[in-house]
Amino acid sequence: DQPMVLLCAGATKDMGKMLGGEEEKDPDAQKKEEERQEALRQQEEERKAKHARMEAEREKVRQQIRDKYGLKKKEEKEAEEKAALEQPCEGSLTRPKKAIPAGCGDEDEEEE
Repeated sequence: DQPMVLLCAGATKDMGKMLGGEEEKDPDAQKKEEERQEALRQQEEERKAKHARMEAEREKVRQQIRDKYGLKKKEEKEAEEKAALEQPCEGSLTRPKKAIPAGCGDEDEEEE
């Protein structure tokens, strides 16, 4: 119940403005609001720039690990797997089961 009380208490000073009453005139209010918005924008840009720098640093470390162990990026790996599936797989030992022609292999009835 406590947060609801605080929520209502905070809304009462703005309630008069919403109901059409006279709002207090603060000559610098708009200027202060613009400065506040500008500060928020600036903080957001700094946060994004910091995040981009950190991500670039992480990617550099990831690439060093990939190079060291001969790993591939997820995107490269997926692209190679897709290309391998599209190639004809005759004579391959690892071909999918559905590629085996009918009449080969497991049917014992014909041999007897």
